[in-house]
Amino acid sequence: MPEISEPPPGDEQPRSIRLTDPRALRAYAHPLRMSLVGLLRSVGPFTATRAAELTGESVASCSYHLRILAKYGLVEEAPGGRGREKPWRATARYTEWPEYSEDSTVAEAADALSAAVAERYFERVTRSMENRHALPKEWREAGQFSDSLLYLTPAELIDLGERIDALLRPYEGRESDPSLRPEGTRAVSIVRMAYLDQEIPGNREAE
Repeated sequence: MPEISEPPPGDEQPRSIRLTDPRALRAYAHPLRMSLVGLLRSVGPFTATRAAELTGESVASCSYHLRILAKYGLVEEAPGGRGREKPWRATARYTEWPEYSEDSTVAEAADALSAAVAERYFERVTRSMENRHALPKEWREAGQFSDSLLYLTPAELIDLGERIDALLRPYEGRESDPSLRPEGTRAVSIVRMAYLDQEIPGNREAE
């Protein structure tokens, strides 16, 4: 589940961090923690004080949740801080977790995280749609809101996802290097979800 960040100057930031510890999966499922990581990836590094300004939460709460995120490797202290005003930064541009696990504890925690992220996505999409009327005409026309029903094998679905990844990857560098952005570029969120639709007759029994 991708959320992009800006690599610290002079550092080689990993593209993604993969969570497999059930405790880390449950920790990341907290709404404020997901928001903090997302903000650090888009406008970080910043301090707990700035985090409070961006989220509307208290400084103490943001500081606590940033420390929890650091415990599981999702954020870390950035250089340049003074005393208690230490800045934080994301450790990777994306977060990944298992789609499937033989370990029931991992599987349950991963599914709960996926559900929490999906809920967050749809809340943001809903707010975006409510405010869409205020966008310039060209952005209203460019926006995409649709769905497709395809009959695929698991292998075909995996292949489709890999091909979509390949289409998106050339644009990823623009986030960390503003010089690569053409004039008129804005930050666009692309949400991808592909799942076996169990509301369609016959799919509930699918293995």
